Amino acid sequence: MTTEPVSDQGLWFRVETSSAASAVRRAAERLGGQLHLGDRRTADLAIVAAELSSNLVKHAQDGVLLLRPVRRGGEVGVELVAVDSGPGMADLTVSSRDGHSTTGTLGIGLGAITRQASWYDGYSQSGRGTVLAVQVWPSAAPSPGWAAGLTRPLTGEARCGDGFAVRLADGRPQVLVCDGLGHGPLAAAATDAAVTTFRSAPVGSPKALVEHLHRSLTHTRGAALAVAELEPSAGRLRYAGLGNIAAAVVEHGRRRGLVSLPGIAGHQRPVVREYEYPFGGDALLVMHTDGVADRWQLTDYPGLADRAPLLTAATILRDYGVRRDDAGVLVARAPA
Repeated sequence: MTTEPVSDQGLWFRVETSSAASAVRRAAERLGGQLHLGDRRTADLAIVAAELSSNLVKHAQDGVLLLRPVRRGGEVGVELVAVDSGPGMADLTVSSRDGHSTTGTLGIGLGAITRQASWYDGYSQSGRGTVLAVQVWPSAAPSPGWAAGLTRPLTGEARCGDGFAVRLADGRPQVLVCDGLGHGPLAAAATDAAVTTFRSAPVGSPKALVEHLHRSLTHTRGAALAVAELEPSAGRLRYAGLGNIAAAVVEHGRRRGLVSLPGIAGHQRPVVREYEYPFGGDALLVMHTDGVADRWQLTDYPGLADRAPLLTAATILRDYGVRRDDAGVLVARAPA
């Protein structure tokens, strides 16, 4: 296992054996040290990593775990996302209580996770699997984010060419999803450039930001990308996209697709247009790259739309991400 700093995209682990679970715990301890969480919180992080990965080994099918830094408001913590494809839990609340076990153990695993975590949430559906998300911060946890995303590289690749970014620009909530052309290091370099440029770009509309990103990516192999701005006070969302980024607004169970125009940011001189869509207080924005099949329906997951955006993103990636391409999903709701 590398001792290089973990990027914000994080590390994915396939967790099927006790040796894999041990590797997750050791990687979590290293990341806690690299981020200067402190000895006590690093020890708490190691407990969380051990319990999550042990749970995957004992109970899960196709269990994987993501370990990554998480940043908010100048604070840095660690996030773990454990995902499996079954069998799922009939009642996640009951399973989180100390003493509840289905395998004859002491039944304190999920309870230990909730005690050590700064923030914890989960979603489970019997027969379809479970997503558990945990954050460990050095002090009090910031408020949960209004947007969250996940990326996963093509099988066999160390770096992912898909990426996302979230920002509040002069109070305006804006998000980016990007798919660097192809895959591997050069695709990742294009996406890294787009993310860095987006975070530091002047305040502007989605159309202005996409045009700015196009000009900034000429030294890369180019990318498909899209920018959205949520305007909850006006009940609308503004959106501009180039290339094969899929996006939809989901509200009251209904899904409405958003329009991205053909083009490659950085190379093919694009026609950039901005579109407006209704976006109420209960709406969700879902954006993803072409490494995620566009067949998902949130109505297949009762209650998921009301949970943290990270759980929705992880569930869509689990069930609709393809292994023969990089994959990325972002989910956002109107900030409180």
